[in-house]
Amino acid sequence: MNILFIGDVYASHGRRIVSENLARIVGEQRIDLVIANVENSAGGFGVTPQIAEDMLSMGVEVMTTGNHVWDKNEVHEYFARQPRLLRPANYPPVLPGSGVYTGKARNGAPYAVVNLQGRTFMATIDDPFRKADEILTAIPDDVKIRFVDFHAEATSEKVAFGWFLDGRVTAVIGTHTHIPTADARVLPGGTAYQTDAGMTGSYAGVIGVEKSLILRRFQTTLPVRMEGAKGMVELHGVIVTADTTTGMAVAIRRVHITETGL
Repeated sequence: MNILFIGDVYASHGRRIVSENLARIVGEQRIDLVIANVENSAGGFGVTPQIAEDMLSMGVEVMTTGNHVWDKNEVHEYFARQPRLLRPANYPPVLPGSGVYTGKARNGAPYAVVNLQGRTFMATIDDPFRKADEILTAIPDDVKIRFVDFHAEATSEKVAFGWFLDGRVTAVIGTHTHIPTADARVLPGGTAYQTDAGMTGSYAGVIGVEKSLILRRFQTTLPVRMEGAKGMVELHGVIVTADTTTGMAVAIRRVHITETGL
């Protein structure tokens, strides 16, 4: 089966390029499951219930997030009625939402999507390594397809996490840094891996933000109000091909679509 994962969808430009291209990608690449990280989809900070519903209507089947998931208060109660929107599973259990979703793909194969967050240079939350062990133990044995979005800052933590789960999950794909890495590969145990899938949004700024604002911040150290960049809109992600019998990946390839003149 083929799994499409779309990296951090940033603001309206990111949502638009997904809307304009997703159906074509699904048809041409025979995609059985679409997952997207949407934590920056609302103006670059968080996600709203309406935007989540819009993403689902485009054909995204499971949405992952990260440290910006709590930025919009209205999404907190939304978790109870929309299990296909995930938050990192290693946040405290008293918080709303879940970090795991199980379902059936378009080809009928059962799957689980797991959302976890790193701790290096990020919030001090529960250990993602220990939490991953706990989650994998709880997933039914017949659910062979297990896709992990690891939302983390440090490349070393992401690489370590990939090795930690090699042979136990279908894929470990990193998000958060918004810059696609050139290390997509299938690890020896059969787990597809990429340190960061990259951002889906405007590459005319600095990781999605208007460049003049970020330049001012670096040059003066003064705080600035973040605004999304415009132009050079790109969609980044990966397609993982997996064996539904074993749950292991047989291939991974990057997806990169550009859009100019916006």
